[in-house]
Amino acid sequence: MRLLYFVCWILIESSTHCKQLPPVILVPGDGGSRIEARLNKSSHGPYPLCDQRTKDFYVIWVNIASVVHPLPTDCLVENFRLVYNNKTHRTSYPEGVDIRVPGFGGTDSVEWLSDTHFPKLGYFHELAENMVKWGYVRNKTIRGAAYDFRRSPNELEDYYTNLTKLVEETYYMNNNTKVVLLAHSLGNLVILYFLNHQSQEWKDKYIRSFITLGAPWGGSVKALRMIVSGDNVNIITVAALKARPMQRSMTSSAFLMPTNQFWNKFEVLIQTPKRNYTVNDYQQLFKDLNFTDGFLMREDVEGLVNPLRPPNVEVHCLYGNGLNTTGKWVYEEGAFPDKRPKPVDEDGDQTVNIRSLEGCLPWKHLQTQPFHSKAFQGIGHVDIINHGVSIGYIKSVLTNLD
Repeated sequence: MRLLYFVCWILIESSTHCKQLPPVILVPGDGGSRIEARLNKSSHGPYPLCDQRTKDFYVIWVNIASVVHPLPTDCLVENFRLVYNNKTHRTSYPEGVDIRVPGFGGTDSVEWLSDTHFPKLGYFHELAENMVKWGYVRNKTIRGAAYDFRRSPNELEDYYTNLTKLVEETYYMNNNTKVVLLAHSLGNLVILYFLNHQSQEWKDKYIRSFITLGAPWGGSVKALRMIVSGDNVNIITVAALKARPMQRSMTSSAFLMPTNQFWNKFEVLIQTPKRNYTVNDYQQLFKDLNFTDGFLMREDVEGLVNPLRPPNVEVHCLYGNGLNTTGKWVYEEGAFPDKRPKPVDEDGDQTVNIRSLEGCLPWKHLQTQPFHSKAFQGIGHVDIINHGVSIGYIKSVLTNLD
């Protein structure tokens, strides 16, 4: 009997022969899905050297050339932006641009942002590699649920239909084993919205747990810079002002603005010589930016997950802390809105403020399902996906071996 137990323990370390590991669906955050485009435009647009037509789909996000050289960056901004209709409150693609998110259900498009598997463009890859060592199998017990991260949940109807089918398919193909949803950053809000709109009966049958990594439950002050001045996302060859039209066009940018559930009307988020802006001043902010559609976009999304409701499934809420994170943007004389602001820092994970990261904590008393949380000192917003400490925690949840 002891020999059998020992053999089984060895097998658990390398396969699923003795224990059915819960299947996992990986859900990426903002910028974490590979996206492809096909062009059939009537003109070159404002940049004559940009492609007008392409024979087939090509990787537009992330295309290495488009974030290294100025011209491809201009082409990226022109083709990757969305077009907001203030009558229908929906977005569309620019004329002649067709977009698709490849590989839904598979892991490749969430493990790697480039189809060339360029090392610096790995996303969930390190985590997936570790999971394989624990006995997981790509595209069977590890699935991927990439989506168009430019859009907020109210525009992801088709995605949610496909996600429901993916969860159910994954459940049945793994011997009726409940599914773990593991999301990062924006992906957590996308999944929270999804779970809040599923019946409890469905969740009880198909969902084992929800593992959240670096969730901006109440938004992020850092997101405001994309809307006001643009953000080059730390790519020195990209001009923030050139990226701004694309970033403003994304309804997910409005979705990630700080919410009044976590910031009050007295806390200044944007400081300028002429006036300050709080969560109560968004309408005035967009007016002063001469971007009134931006306020409509914010109105469209501000109630999607605010106030936060628990998902009513088992939760493991994981996040980093102890790192300088922008708590306010300060624009000096002549800088607002087109020049780079100065950050005033507070606690967080370098991207999301601590109050937002900890937005999940009240769920411990608001749902009957188990709730667990863990703060990782000094682990950043992106690093939490692949850091050895957080991976160790995930392993303990998925295998119960540690």
